[in-house]
Amino acid sequence: MFRPYTPKGDVQKKPYHTDRFYVPKEIAQEPITDEIVKDDLEKLERAIGDTKSFFMRNEAIVYVPAPKNKEALALLRSLGYEQLMELSAIDYLATRGELEVFYELLSAVKNRRLRLKVVIKEKEAIESVADMWRSANWSERECYDMFGVIFNNHPRLSRILMPDDWNGHPLLRSYPLQGDEFARWYEVDKIYGKEFREKIGEENRDPARVDRNDTRNFARLGYEVGVGEAPKDEITPIKYVEKRSIVLYDDFDPQKQKVLDKRK
Repeated sequence: MFRPYTPKGDVQKKPYHTDRFYVPKEIAQEPITDEIVKDDLEKLERAIGDTKSFFMRNEAIVYVPAPKNKEALALLRSLGYEQLMELSAIDYLATRGELEVFYELLSAVKNRRLRLKVVIKEKEAIESVADMWRSANWSERECYDMFGVIFNNHPRLSRILMPDDWNGHPLLRSYPLQGDEFARWYEVDKIYGKEFREKIGEENRDPARVDRNDTRNFARLGYEVGVGEAPKDEITPIKYVEKRSIVLYDDFDPQKQKVLDKRK
C-alpha cells in the first residue's frame, strides 16, 4: 500500500546518527495482515518455496532464494506488480558476510508496494531482469558499479558512473572515504603519467579542503600573471574585498533611488 504522507520540513534538523559508531536498532518484524498482499505472497511461496515474508513499518518484504530471483519477480509481475521502482543493494559484508539486493515493486492496480530481497555473497552472481524492465538495465549497471554485484545475462554489464578502468566499488562500506592509492593518483596517472606524481602531487579528495598547491599546479590560483607574461612561482597574497575598496562600483543608497513615473 502507499505510505501515508508525513511532513518533512524539519528533516534537516534531525540528525540520523549522532554517534560515529551508532548502531541503529532493529525494526520489529510484524506478520502480514493485508489480505491482498498475503494472498500474493502465498502464491509466491507455493511457486518458489523457501520464502520469508513479513511487514516492517507497513512495508511488505519478502526474501527469496537468490537463484530464483527472476522467477519470483516474473510471478509477482504477473500478479500485478508491474512497476520496478528501485533496484539496488545494501552492504552487510562486515557484519553478516553478505549483500542484500532488493527490488521495490509497485502495483498501481492493487495500490500496493512490495519489496523483494535476495541475499548473496560477495562476487556471487544473480540473474538479470533487464529484459523484464527496461529501467533495470541501468539500475543493474549502477548496482554492479557501486557494489560489485554481477548480473548474469545482462546485455552490457559495464560501469555507468565510474571510469571503466576504476578499481573497487565506491558504495561498499570497506571503500575508503578519501579514496585509496589508486583513486588518489588516478587522474594524474591517466593524464600525465606516473613519472609526474612527485611534480604534480596527489589529487585533493576532500572537497572542503583548500590547498593552494593544487591550484598552483593546475589553475595557478594565487600565481596569476599578466597577459603575455611567463608563469612565476611568486605567490599573490589573498585579499578579501573590503567595503568601498573597489572604485568600479558603489554601494546602493536607498535615498538616491528614483522611481519612474512612466515607463519609456
